[in-house]
Amino acid sequence: MNELSQKNLKKKITLLLFHLVYFSSNNVSDLCVSQEFLRGRPKEIPHNEKLLSLKFESLDYDNIENQLFLDEERRMSYMGFRCLEISRWVICALIGFLTGLIACFIDIVVEQVAKVKYNVIKENIETFTEAGGLSISLILWAVLNCSFVIVGAILVAFFEPIAAGSGIPQIKCYLNGVKIPRVVRLKTLVVKVCGVICSVVGGLAVGKEGPMIHSGGVVAAGVSQGRSTSLKRDFKIFEYFRRDTEKRDFVSAGAAAGVSAAFGAPVGGVLFSLEEGASFWNQMLTWRIFFASMISTFTLNFVLSVYHKKPGELSNPGLINFGRFESDVNTSITCFTLFGRVQAELLLCLMSAVLFCRYVHRPCLQVMEATLVAAVTAAVSFTMIYFSNDCQPLAPDNTEVYQLQLFCADGEYNSMATAFFNTPEKSVTSLFHDQPGTYNPLTLGLFTLTYFFLACWTYGLAVSAGVFIPSLLIGAAWGRLCGILLASIFSSSSTWADPGKYALIGAAAQLGGIVRMTLSLTVILVEATGNVTYGLPIMLVLMTSKIVGDYFQEGLYDIHIKLQSVPFLHWEAPATSHWLTAREVMSSPVTCLNKIEKVGTIVDILSNTSTNHNGFPVVVQVMEGDVPAKLCGLILRSQLIVLLKHKVFVELARSRLTQRKLLLKDFRDAYPRFPPIQSIHVSQDERECMMDLTEFMNPTPYTVPQETSLPRVFKLFRALGLRHLVVVDDENRVVGLVSRKDLARYHLGKHGLEELHLAQT
Repeated sequence: MNELSQKNLKKKITLLLFHLVYFSSNNVSDLCVSQEFLRGRPKEIPHNEKLLSLKFESLDYDNIENQLFLDEERRMSYMGFRCLEISRWVICALIGFLTGLIACFIDIVVEQVAKVKYNVIKENIETFTEAGGLSISLILWAVLNCSFVIVGAILVAFFEPIAAGSGIPQIKCYLNGVKIPRVVRLKTLVVKVCGVICSVVGGLAVGKEGPMIHSGGVVAAGVSQGRSTSLKRDFKIFEYFRRDTEKRDFVSAGAAAGVSAAFGAPVGGVLFSLEEGASFWNQMLTWRIFFASMISTFTLNFVLSVYHKKPGELSNPGLINFGRFESDVNTSITCFTLFGRVQAELLLCLMSAVLFCRYVHRPCLQVMEATLVAAVTAAVSFTMIYFSNDCQPLAPDNTEVYQLQLFCADGEYNSMATAFFNTPEKSVTSLFHDQPGTYNPLTLGLFTLTYFFLACWTYGLAVSAGVFIPSLLIGAAWGRLCGILLASIFSSSSTWADPGKYALIGAAAQLGGIVRMTLSLTVILVEATGNVTYGLPIMLVLMTSKIVGDYFQEGLYDIHIKLQSVPFLHWEAPATSHWLTAREVMSSPVTCLNKIEKVGTIVDILSNTSTNHNGFPVVVQVMEGDVPAKLCGLILRSQLIVLLKHKVFVELARSRLTQRKLLLKDFRDAYPRFPPIQSIHVSQDERECMMDLTEFMNPTPYTVPQETSLPRVFKLFRALGLRHLVVVDDENRVVGLVSRKDLARYHLGKHGLEELHLAQT
């Protein structure tokens, strides 16, 4: 065995021992992970809910009030500030407009392609129903589904894996202050849009509404910067907003615009950003986000009215149209609440399914898995329709586009096909508004169970898709079934007459139990139905679903975030953490820099891959032997890299070899993809030069005494959107540094306060 093989074997044994030490409590599942390492894959530690990843960094939401910032602010006139405020409104208008156009594009393409696909399959089924040989129709359906899904899966697996899923967990993390790699890239947007079209047309149990939130966030991140780093085009506009503080606010506006475009709910979009994301909020930000949401839904509405050749008839405010519900709410609210409890407990199956995180890392296997699910979905759908004998008479005003007669008599259609042989949005609308008697209980029961397990299996595939519409569809079917059963039990009363209202409440309960949103989801559903009368029962059902669901398990997006090992900060610190102090949670010892530091020392610190720190306290004088020194400022890795790139050295300044004084514009031009330290050449002579950090450091960083309790540290860190919090002693000497991971690793578990382990996942 050669030396290289011995080193590789030692490395694998070390990683195996690491897993055995830290994951001994996980028994079988973790042993499988260790076996993966012994075989040499995956190359990194798989995501685990008992881990916290070190690869995620925080956003710099706090302004760096250094000398350059103050000088720029002094030079700016009153008109300059007014122009900046106007620019923010213009950017929000562009965000809403572009998000609405993207939603229109997705909706029109899905409608047209799905129309061709379903018509081809329908003609084939009608042909072979009489002549025999329906197996050919099944093969055609499966092949068409697999073709679209293969394209979508290849785009995600090989070109942009971050575009998988709905993207809502990633946007939640970004608004929470976590820098998710590649989450707001132009390439991500293109793959997301094309992928969701392929997934929906491919017949998977998915929806196109969820990914609109991610798409809106990407649009906002791109428009607000006035350039595209992917296309290497700089339009020289909106340069002032090239920093995390502004970008994060605009992304929250983009997420709200995405909700508005998906559901036609501008107020719900604002509340979604408030409830699910942004930790820092103010009145003007609320107005701008609402403005972007209104522009988004109006753009979608107007363009679709032109597309449907009814210009000016604004009847399509969102991608999904629930239709109008009558105002007579005769159904008992108590029944609604009990129904929400039943729904929330049913959701435990889906929560458990998600916990089995997929360990399919190879792109080719991910594509094969998605193809298999598409083929099985088509086969199951065809089988359910084939064996269903639920035939209903065709209504004269029936607007269903894709109806199958199959073995039904003339003038009748297969009711099961209305649910399976349609886009999910049309199926939801049918369950909401079709007349009583359209579905029999057996059809709804079989559809609910089948589609439920298909949705569980589909979630987590390497395709761009949302979970909103499958949740609504499952809940609507189960709700309508309950309405039919209640009507049959209380046949003498008209109180239980309308199963469509139960379908609405069931959809709300199912979706609320999965995503665990209350305030925003209530408003979204009320706006989507166009009737505020249903606000109270919907709110009661959502609250009940959340309370019952939280007793057993967290929401779907929270589980997803945990499995990705993201250091997510919730609204409050763990309830039993007041006994912990900043001294116990901080990272130490801290790498500090002098106000005037040697260039070689800075380069060595930045090149140290074992630490990879991003914030460095600046002290009066670094003491020997790790003795604390007095704090006088804080400087970031990105700032130091820009200073090294521009050779901002004391000796060069004295010899007047520098062309000009460095400005904030130079830092904004390098944002957000700051060059790595390895790409900056520093000669041996330059290493001996000195760098004065006084003008560039933040002289007033936030600090806390080392005896501060964890909840107070947590509240300060999260409310202000900090990236680093310096811990000092009584004499203002640096003793430690608190970062996001130091706070996120503590959580309240079944056995009290628990601490997650940190790993390079």
